[in-house]
Amino acid sequence: MDLNISSKIVLNKVSENLYKPEMAVERSEITRFEKIPTEIFPTVDEGAKNVANYIESTIKRKQRDGKYCVIGLGTGLSLTPVFNELIRRHDEEKLSFYNVIIFNAYEYYPLKPDAKNSSFKQLKERFFDHVDLDPHNIYTLDGSIKQENVQEYCRLYEERINSFGGLDIILIGIGRMGNIAANEPGSVITSTSRLILIDPTVRDEMTWSFGSGEHVPPCSLTMGIATILKSKRIFLCAWGEDKAEIIKQAVEGKMNDAVPASFLQTHNAAHVITDIPAASKLTRIVHPWLVSSCEWTDKMVRRALVWLCQVSGKPILKLTNKDYNENGLSELLALYGSAYNANIKIFNDLQHTITGWPGGKPNADDTDRPERALPYPKRVIVFSPHPDDDVISMGGTVRRLVQQHHEVHVAYETSGNIAVNDEEVRRFMHFINGFNQLFGQGGDKIIVEKYKEIKEFLNNKKENDIDSRDVLTIKGLIRRGEARTASAYNDIPLSRVHFLDLPFYESGQIEKFPMTEKDVEIVRELLVSVKPHQIYVAGDLADPHGTHRKCTDAVLAALDLEKQAGAEWLKDCRVWMYRGAWAEWEIENIEMCVPMSPEELRAKRNSILKHQSQMESAPFLGNDERLFWQRAEDRNRATAKLYDDLGLACYEAMEAFVEYKP
Repeated sequence: MDLNISSKIVLNKVSENLYKPEMAVERSEITRFEKIPTEIFPTVDEGAKNVANYIESTIKRKQRDGKYCVIGLGTGLSLTPVFNELIRRHDEEKLSFYNVIIFNAYEYYPLKPDAKNSSFKQLKERFFDHVDLDPHNIYTLDGSIKQENVQEYCRLYEERINSFGGLDIILIGIGRMGNIAANEPGSVITSTSRLILIDPTVRDEMTWSFGSGEHVPPCSLTMGIATILKSKRIFLCAWGEDKAEIIKQAVEGKMNDAVPASFLQTHNAAHVITDIPAASKLTRIVHPWLVSSCEWTDKMVRRALVWLCQVSGKPILKLTNKDYNENGLSELLALYGSAYNANIKIFNDLQHTITGWPGGKPNADDTDRPERALPYPKRVIVFSPHPDDDVISMGGTVRRLVQQHHEVHVAYETSGNIAVNDEEVRRFMHFINGFNQLFGQGGDKIIVEKYKEIKEFLNNKKENDIDSRDVLTIKGLIRRGEARTASAYNDIPLSRVHFLDLPFYESGQIEKFPMTEKDVEIVRELLVSVKPHQIYVAGDLADPHGTHRKCTDAVLAALDLEKQAGAEWLKDCRVWMYRGAWAEWEIENIEMCVPMSPEELRAKRNSILKHQSQMESAPFLGNDERLFWQRAEDRNRATAKLYDDLGLACYEAMEAFVEYKP
């Protein structure tokens, strides 16, 4: 069973010559905008192997010379694939680390001596405990040091690094703010090891380790920029679409302290290692016509014309031959014969993505429509990773499908219980207790005892404590109730509302259990019972918390099993991917766009507002101060404005979809 099908989704095929040029001259040409050498790989595993190759060769060379190999390590999740590859080589190929000296790049501060979530303990669990490192060769910053001793302690840490001749290699990730190690925006190029205040955005990223932003210590002890730049070789690893924008800024932008990673531009042996999604906003990937000849697919032409409209400030049908020639798109003139021919082609392509009939329009010619007219009505399943993603991501489309008489089912894949604050539990417990006293004469002993038990747990709950199963159950019930209310508001019968409660989610923490066949079978059972003609799944492959991706993988794996079993219903089923509060589809990929009127957008907002626990007090709003309904409206309005700016129909808002084709 393939549990990672989403990793194989390729919306924009990138020509191999753009990331794997054969000649040095070609490489120089396509990387002309890049100020840090950047290696792009088709997969994360290939990128991790490339880094591991250099680390292994350096370790072995030092072993032959009878010397230590000194390595600095960050703890970002981007480094895990490299750690895993090194562990594999240790286990299967007998790579030894007996001569390796490790320096931890940063540690949270302040920490208690027995802190469970230290940076050092993460490294131990993910790497150190699996190889033959000598514990005496591992050095880390101490998050429990007294504040008055911090400055001298950091100076001695620098001296310890220098005593081994400096770092041979440092392996780091990059944060969304361009931070490397814990060097936040504002860090200067001359900074050395020191105490630093953690930026709010970085605190949000660190919730992976601490379960809640409230529990992340306010500061870090970190190697400075100058310390990192003294390394003989620097590897910065970044994987996934959510790192694409900051990689572009660090690699192609101006060097400045607003993006600390940009200081790597001054190093003669710094290397950025990415997969294709993380490199997707580099010029050679997103605008290849500016650096090389292109393979002009329909998607590439659409992307180029949308870009040309934006740089020229013109709608599609007003673009001229001169606009093409002055902006590096003369190849398209040769291909289409004139600007007019190219303009008409792309205008019509985009026009055909717009439909007010997401389930297909009955008794209509569907030749140029995104969805087929028949069968009508259709059976539809909307898979929602959390109990509000359906309305946040495609609330307008859900209402349209219901109003157009399709049989709409909503499947909430996880309980969403960790995204409910304790205050919400207390509020509901007070209600239950009051209800029992008023209408049960306070005589239900079980309710009274359970109320006391849960109240005592919440009162004694300490930082980093995982909720008891009772508390998680109540939080799940709160979200179920909100989801039912929102579904009822959208006229979906409760008999078509399904709570799957996939087991992988029930860790009680941000970091989930691995997805297994059990999760897939739960999804498959629903698919077989409904036999849908249309399926909607989350396409947020860069979802910062990973749940969306796992949920989508569960659906795709279930579909794959049904396909292997020769299921007849699959032959007449289409799968559409939506996006939520985090990002929108690139316009060259949009295949269906459902418009909304002002009234429909207001109805969508109302359905999102039914999820009261996810409003102002939701734990995972992130650094974005907008609430989920505001994010959704802004995103939908921005999509409509883009269509309007291109000279197409002008709507209040639009929801966009991409078809999944196995």
